[in-house]
Amino acid sequence: MHLFHVHEPPPPTRNRFRLQIKMVRAYSQEHTYKHPWERVTAASWRKFADPANKRTLSHIIEVDTLSHKLESSSGKLYTTRAITVHAPGPWFLRKMIGQDICHCVESTVVDAKSRSMQLATRNISLEKFIEVEEKIRYDPHPDDPNGWTICHQETRITIKPLSALATMAEKIEQKCVEKFQQNSAKGREVMERICKYLEAESRGISA
Repeated sequence: MHLFHVHEPPPPTRNRFRLQIKMVRAYSQEHTYKHPWERVTAASWRKFADPANKRTLSHIIEVDTLSHKLESSSGKLYTTRAITVHAPGPWFLRKMIGQDICHCVESTVVDAKSRSMQLATRNISLEKFIEVEEKIRYDPHPDDPNGWTICHQETRITIKPLSALATMAEKIEQKCVEKFQQNSAKGREVMERICKYLEAESRGISA
C-alpha cells in the first residue's frame, strides 16, 4: 500500500520586487511494510550503517551520532545524528550556489511502550538557498498491529527568495520534489531488504 499526496501552495503574490518571491512545496507519503514494528524500526537504525546499502543510498555521504540518551522514567530513546548528503536539487542549483554537499541534523524519538518511532530531519547548511524539513513516523498498522507497520512521511521544501533563483524557482522546486521522491523510494527499497534479512535471521535463530 502506497499513497502519495502533493499539497500545492497558493500562487505567490507578485510585485515589482522579485526578491520577495518564495516558493514552498509540501507533500506527504504513506507506505505499509508487511513486517512488525520492531523489525521495521531495527531496519531504520541499520539503514545507513550497512555497507551493502551504500550504492543504493549514494546521496548519503556520512552519518555521525551526536547524542544518544535513554530516559529511564519514560523508557524513551532520544538520538541526534549529523548526516552529510549531496546538495539537494538539480545540478544547476548546485553550480549556482557553488557547493555540492549539505549538512543535516536528524532527531529521533523512540517510544517502545507505545511502539512509536519519530524522525525529524532538517538541513543546517545552504539555508540561504533552500530549506528542507522531513518528518517520518513508524507506527503499528491499524489493520494488523502485530504484523504490519505504517510509515508516514511529510516533506516541506522551501526555495529562498534570491534574485538568482527567482526566474527558475518553479523548475527548481519541481526538480527538488522529484529528487526527494527518488531518494524516498531508494530508502524504502533498502528498508524492505533489511527487514527481509532480519526476518530470515530470526527464523534461523528460532530454528
